[in-house]
Amino acid sequence: MNIQSSVAVDPAELVARLGAEGRAAQRQLARSSDAQKAAALRAAAQAIRTAEAEVLTANAKDLAEGEANGLSVAMLDRLRLDPARLAAIADAVDQIAALPDRVGETIDTTVRPNGLVLSRVRVPIGLIGIIYESRPNVTVDAAALCLRSGNATLLRGGSEAVHSNRALHAAFVAGIESAGTPAAAVQLMPTQDREAVGAMLAAAGTIDMIVPRGGKSLVARVQNDARVPVLAHLDGICHTYIHSAADPEMARAVALNAKMRRTGICGAMETLLLDARFAGAPTVLAALIEAGCELRGDARAQALDPRIGPASDEDWDTEYLDAVLSVAVVDGLDEALAHIAHHSSNHTDAIVTQDEAVAERFLAEVDSAIVMVNASSQFADGGELGLGAEIGIATGRLHARGPVALEGLTTYKWLVRGTGQLRP
Repeated sequence: MNIQSSVAVDPAELVARLGAEGRAAQRQLARSSDAQKAAALRAAAQAIRTAEAEVLTANAKDLAEGEANGLSVAMLDRLRLDPARLAAIADAVDQIAALPDRVGETIDTTVRPNGLVLSRVRVPIGLIGIIYESRPNVTVDAAALCLRSGNATLLRGGSEAVHSNRALHAAFVAGIESAGTPAAAVQLMPTQDREAVGAMLAAAGTIDMIVPRGGKSLVARVQNDARVPVLAHLDGICHTYIHSAADPEMARAVALNAKMRRTGICGAMETLLLDARFAGAPTVLAALIEAGCELRGDARAQALDPRIGPASDEDWDTEYLDAVLSVAVVDGLDEALAHIAHHSSNHTDAIVTQDEAVAERFLAEVDSAIVMVNASSQFADGGELGLGAEIGIATGRLHARGPVALEGLTTYKWLVRGTGQLRP
């Protein structure tokens, strides 16, 4: 049903209607075989490729409106699509189609003394609501991951990407319908009314889980107002600590990539910690500055390069999503760990070192969803970690943590097989 009209609809009624259709589609999807779900996704990927001109035209409209509305360079970068990015979006759908189906997987099996055979088996969560901002690739990544894991999806994208989201959604749905999957398995909220978000958050019993993707204000609103379980993707205040035993060339290359490859993604480094005994610090800092990065540092960092400006207290807790980086000099591993514990958003933190014992201690003591050794924090991505794509990086401690892909979009149920046992 196409309800993307201008006719006013009560948000609660709209969510109830879409929710009922989505839940019905999810029941049909739950009966689909692995081969049927994979075929639907391959058809969706091809439909996105076929719709390249329409999608890029829609995206150009969003970009023009975004520039007119004063969107930042980082936000525009997140919003922008080009043939290469669109091809990567379609390729990610194909990769998800090729992943092993987690639904029906047996987690474990035990036999009780009375002969009861107990199994835990993965099952879909149900209808998942995705509330997100700015990045139109989320429309496709979320839809593909949910469908592959047997879940229906209700998407609500940000107004800055409305034309792109609608074009991508139309292509995706055309693809899955051609393969026999109901269109209502992947729905896009037809209104940008903020009250519709509130209706989604209040839809307990209709929507089974909400996943927010966006800035602090969006995530805070979802967490504060939701009556539906929330899988939160918080901001990425990601640190890289260059230890005294770091290889200087590796440290330079990793720091440069972690910050400057793409500054507007959640895995971009936002704080660089330099060990006071690391002799290659001036070279690392110069490389960042020469690449166009603005550095804001503490007094010791400023002493290493006169081009570094002063950092405020706020800088250590800021996700810039831009070519801006805070820099601190620390006296060893303990001080680096303390800084990260105080300021990290528990997303992704990394160390560069050739000291294996130091590396292992860093891995053990940093309490983040992703902890890295001698690698760029920009690898904090579901596709890069072999998951095909991700619905977000979960920074909490319950249900799922890190890149949320197929396993994170399932729950489990107990299967109990008996032979007539009675409880005494």
